[in-house]
Amino acid sequence: MAEQGIGTKCVQGGYTPGNGEPRQIPIVQSTTFKYASSADMGKLFDLEASGYFYTRLQNPTNDYVAAKLAQLEGGSAAMLTSSGQAASFYSVFNIASCGDHVVSSSTIYGGTYNLFAVTMKRMGIDFTFVSPDCTEEELDAAFRPNTKAVFGETIANPALTVLDIEKFARAAHAHGVPLIIDNTFATPVLCRPFEWGADIVTHSTTKYMDGHGAAVGGCIVDSGKFDWTAHADKFPGLCTPDESYHGVTYTERFGLAGAFITKATAQLMRDFGSIQSPQNAFLLNLGLESLHVRMKRHSENGLAVAQFLSGHPQVSWVNYAGLPGDKYHALAEKYLPDGACGVVSFGVKGGRAAAEAFMGRLKVAAIETHVADARTCCLHPASATHRQMNDDELRAAGVSPDLVRYSCGLEDAADLIADLDQALA
Repeated sequence: MAEQGIGTKCVQGGYTPGNGEPRQIPIVQSTTFKYASSADMGKLFDLEASGYFYTRLQNPTNDYVAAKLAQLEGGSAAMLTSSGQAASFYSVFNIASCGDHVVSSSTIYGGTYNLFAVTMKRMGIDFTFVSPDCTEEELDAAFRPNTKAVFGETIANPALTVLDIEKFARAAHAHGVPLIIDNTFATPVLCRPFEWGADIVTHSTTKYMDGHGAAVGGCIVDSGKFDWTAHADKFPGLCTPDESYHGVTYTERFGLAGAFITKATAQLMRDFGSIQSPQNAFLLNLGLESLHVRMKRHSENGLAVAQFLSGHPQVSWVNYAGLPGDKYHALAEKYLPDGACGVVSFGVKGGRAAAEAFMGRLKVAAIETHVADARTCCLHPASATHRQMNDDELRAAGVSPDLVRYSCGLEDAADLIADLDQALA
């Protein structure tokens, strides 16, 4: 049988019930699992057998959903985390440690920027932020001998820049390091970064994947294609014995397809414990079952709203890659041919005060820190998610004081436009 389509994977991927078993993924709401002997459990602790002993590391419900996400992205293995922030942290910290360096696109989510520029810097990991529009020469110049990874977002939150994935992948691979892509806004329905050269994909599953604002979560998916052993000196954590697990070498025991996720689970989840609850994983799966249908509607509404705003006299500018003439339209046609998601960024004439006044008059859209939801919501990032940045950092991240991030839900586009029109008036 030919490979199934993305819609079939959304609905049925990751879990195939046997005769008389639950049709829906079961919620295994248990912290622990019973074994007949200490020897049986010992094999699990030594990573010599597969199974479950404590939900902080693995849980059947989580593994079913992670398997679906691996199928959707076209990866070899995946893991769920408690949030998108945890996924971003684990994806980098799994291969970089004190004294190492990472190259990152500057137009990333404000929380991720703070994680990299402040918190992980305190841990001794240095980050160089480059414009997503940099030349290949400028990108190459950002690397150092101790660089361990490159990080970017498919569609940046909230600047909505579209990353040239192939350009960043070429640079990463030329320096023997993986490209990590946060694919939250695009989802695998609109873009599958592995097909363009990315090696690791992360998501805040709280957003479109859940789709209903019901459960916080994140995930990491490994392509299984990056050859860690070809650059063993750069990645000793994967290519040399781990004494905390009786000397197991992850690349030898689990191969390229399983080494990255196994290490992230066995080490980082063990020590940091940012596990997604089985209940949240169950809710996430309910969202995934309609993801392919919802993303089409979100993108249609996003384009309709962007077209309306681009012609409104009270709007000074609009960023939406699906608009012809947008700076990133050509990249969107390449990487996002089926839609550019439902998030639109724009500026209200009159600056910060005018933007805040406009948002206060909206009736259908709600002011929330959330984004990528079934319900339309909006945010003024300079006052919220990016308020820790100074003006120079804001500009580098593509965030201006007048920027409004408007996330189109699944309502009728005509109602969203009418609400925008009366608020702008």
